[in-house]
Amino acid sequence: MKKISPRYASALLTAALFSISALQAETIDIYPAEKDMTREIQAAIHLSREKKHASVTIQLRQGDYHISRSHASHQLYYISNTTSSSENPHPVKHIGLWLKGLRNVIIDGGGARLITHGEMTTFVIDSCENIVLRNFTLVAADPTVPEMTVLEVGDTHMTARIHDDTRYEISGGELRWIGEGWSFTQPVAPQVFYPEINETLRCASPLDNLVQVTELGHKIIRFDYSHRPDGIKPGQVYQMRDAIRDEACGFIHKSKNITLQNIRFHFLGNFGIVGQYSENLTYDHIFCEPQLGTGRTCAGFADFVQMSGCKGKLKILNSRFEGAQDDPINVHGTHLKVVGYPSPRQIKVRFMHPQSYGFEAFFKGDKIELVDAHTLLCKIRATVKSVQRLDNYEILLTVDTTLPAHLEQQNIVVENITWTPDVEIAGNYFARTPTRGILVTTRGKVLIRDNTFYRTPMSAVFISDDARSWYESGPVRDVTIRDNTFIRCGTPVIGVFPENDKYEGAVHRNIRILSTRFRLKPGKAISVRCTDGVEIKDNYFVSSSGTIENIIDIEQCDNVDIDKNLLSR
Repeated sequence: MKKISPRYASALLTAALFSISALQAETIDIYPAEKDMTREIQAAIHLSREKKHASVTIQLRQGDYHISRSHASHQLYYISNTTSSSENPHPVKHIGLWLKGLRNVIIDGGGARLITHGEMTTFVIDSCENIVLRNFTLVAADPTVPEMTVLEVGDTHMTARIHDDTRYEISGGELRWIGEGWSFTQPVAPQVFYPEINETLRCASPLDNLVQVTELGHKIIRFDYSHRPDGIKPGQVYQMRDAIRDEACGFIHKSKNITLQNIRFHFLGNFGIVGQYSENLTYDHIFCEPQLGTGRTCAGFADFVQMSGCKGKLKILNSRFEGAQDDPINVHGTHLKVVGYPSPRQIKVRFMHPQSYGFEAFFKGDKIELVDAHTLLCKIRATVKSVQRLDNYEILLTVDTTLPAHLEQQNIVVENITWTPDVEIAGNYFARTPTRGILVTTRGKVLIRDNTFYRTPMSAVFISDDARSWYESGPVRDVTIRDNTFIRCGTPVIGVFPENDKYEGAVHRNIRILSTRFRLKPGKAISVRCTDGVEIKDNYFVSSSGTIENIIDIEQCDNVDIDKNLLSR
């Protein structure tokens, strides 16, 4: 090992010591310091770019590394399922670790802790191949989900203790939540956590109908109301956010063979980890949950893992997802609506949901399907010959097939079927989410096995496909759900609900639910509609609903096999 040459010293500053081996596999060492380390880590990433013919490990030595919005890289990215142009007119991201155009790089935290300051995107992996992030913890100095615990409740008031890492100010009788460069007053989509059952639900705002806010000392606040909101009880924890997803925790874009391993995400703000038009992604031993001992109950501003338009193999293994503010895992594509046919081989398509727009959704050579938005069935397949971006919302596609004239009279959407991954979700734990556990809509092979789902208020596993609301595609073709445990989840626990409003045949195919344990609330365990090939076998249900027939609902399905299931009261 030898010291880095003096010409890099100004970029690395005095806080970090880098050393590089003379071998083809090289190491860059970074040492912590009690200062902002954003530029030091960025400089190490820049140095790894120069090692074009070597695999490089950026090794963080144990300690705390502060990274901040004020020293971040500013880059424009359009990220699926984040914000509309009216919510965030300038979608520039403030990026702590920006990996662009790299190959064969490992960032090994070695047990280090990264502490973010301000609303920012912690990492971006863009146009990279063979990248590993591993062995570190991520926390926020100012998490954008403030929390408070109810201490006492009266007819027209309550008192609450504000969490130690939540900052606020009271001015003119108004409470304002604050962080480094951000603030808000009234929360959007607040949640309440019930510690006795480890469950989180959406709720009315505890700040509605306020007359006065009074500081009592030691972060204890008294709230006086004209009419106290219903449901407030001592011991409950309220989680609040402003709901604008203008940053993401992490973004993996147009990259291949990316691994996140042994990482503790104790706060993911203001969105989760998004994979977009990337290939072969592995998440192994990632822990999206509040840090034990801190008293925090929320670990995320929205979803934890969102995969939009990916391909190859997506693996999410041996991980924990506890304390989200939306769905822990969502895997889908995007339907774009056909808004014109400029010529017999051209299609003009448009992003329809306001929170998904601006990104590249098609590439030359991609296979596409033109789909009836009402039946969700394919009308014709084609191959993309060229792509022309017209603006942030509309794209002109030239295809290899002459399109039938009658399509112009129909409501047609387009799905890019090249970017549909195989998915394995195995050995994970899901809890404390106000919505579902897993959403998955991909025609690749899907295996959901050996997971535990605890008290998801909605369906624990949900398979949809829609072309008129969120426009999240598409049909599934091979899904196995086996050897899982569902504990008092919302009903139906497993829901298969394509959003077609006209039936002309099955939307989904080949769904198997096998050897799984269900401890049920009153209601359905499994509901499946518009599917060809349904196998429900060797499952064990604990329910008070009477019979197997009472807890399994099948609608407009063909080739259904329900056998060898057991029910206990």
